[in-house]
Amino acid sequence: MHTSYQPLKPATNKLLKKKWDGAAQDMHRKKVLGAKSVVDTKSPATYTHLQYKMKKMQLEEERHAVIDRDNRHLLEKMSAIMRTRGRVDNWNDYQPKSLNKSKRTRELIRVTLENQKILARIQAKQPQYSAKKWEEEWMETKKFMKSVRKYSDEWYQLQEAERRSKRASKATSRAGSRKLETRDESRALSARETDEEDESGDEKSKPATPTKTATPEKPKTPAKVEKPATPAKAEKPATPAKGRETRHTRERGKNP
Repeated sequence: MHTSYQPLKPATNKLLKKKWDGAAQDMHRKKVLGAKSVVDTKSPATYTHLQYKMKKMQLEEERHAVIDRDNRHLLEKMSAIMRTRGRVDNWNDYQPKSLNKSKRTRELIRVTLENQKILARIQAKQPQYSAKKWEEEWMETKKFMKSVRKYSDEWYQLQEAERRSKRASKATSRAGSRKLETRDESRALSARETDEEDESGDEKSKPATPTKTATPEKPKTPAKVEKPATPAKAEKPATPAKGRETRHTRERGKNP
């Protein structure tokens, strides 16, 4: 078995060389497994004062202690009320007192009297401007304007009435034109539909090819399509070609 081993370096005894190489390889693997890394890849150390907020926990405990104490006192009071008749001992017979009430009352009365006097003076005061005088002045200015201007009041009223009538007539004419346009469009659509129906009927009624008979009959000429009132023109049906009839007649003459 030792003869199959081929060492990297020349050796006089391959068996011993294989044993020494195996020992060196095992030692190398142990060193690799036991080697320490140069870079520290461990997780950082955890500190309790960073993980747990002790101050917050202390405040919470104190708050809960205060709540528990108040609840205990309230429970004791309620139990005492349940054991006894539960008399109320918190009556307050104190009446509010003010040091400057009389002065404030006198000041309020004074201000009220002054306001009443001012209101009476305002109501008793005669107006400085007269509405009647303004009306008379305006009538006088209207007379001056009437004497100076060229046209009378009736003329202006007639002009305004004419403008209104023109606007109303324009609106009615626009509405009528729109109605006529819609009516023309509907007529055109109906005419197109009739034309299409006529064309389809003409295509169905086209003459068939003549059969072999003693005397070939001439194909009937299709009926003329009447032109509608609309500008759309009806297509004329295609008439059968004459060359086919001559060829058929020739063949018929050759083979009686």
